Amino acid sequence: MTFEEVLPQLKSGKKVIRSGWHGAELYVKLVGESKHDGKKLNPYFLINVSGEGYTMFTPTVCDILADDWIIIE
Repeated sequence: MTFEEVLPQLKSGKKVIRSGWHGAELYVKLVGESKHDGKKLNPYFLINVSGEGYTMFTPTVCDILADDWIIIE
């Protein structure tokens, strides 16, 4: 799948990953709008990395143009 195809899936709460990564990356998910210290926190992507936990994820140009995205059940 392309990033354009998985984006609606991310928005609906699904977890996704690129099949070509073959590393410690477990999945990417979207965290919706929330509040932090009483102020609006905009939606953001998190990636779960085995042994490290979560970190923020910003897709690269290669990620956006890739067609190997899959949904993790």
